Amino acid sequence: MNTRYSKAPFSDDAQTVRIAYVRPIAVSDLPKEVQAQAEGLEKIYSLNDAEGTQLALVANRPLAFALAREHDFAPVNVH
Repeated sequence: MNTRYSKAPFSDDAQTVRIAYVRPIAVSDLPKEVQAQAEGLEKIYSLNDAEGTQLALVANRPLAFALAREHDFAPVNVH
């Protein structure tokens, strides 16, 4: 598939695509204060940059992808 996008998520030098990795995280693996904010969810999603820095924790996968795109990242699912 060779689909071209008119507004691809590029970095400032217009050469490098900014990747954001989306991966599921078990709420039980998080610190207690974060677990309390998960409001009964068993799994949430982490949005990380290419270096592995956590950018956000969100309630679901579609929200993680939308957030990445909103901030000019190309989201990629990580299992």
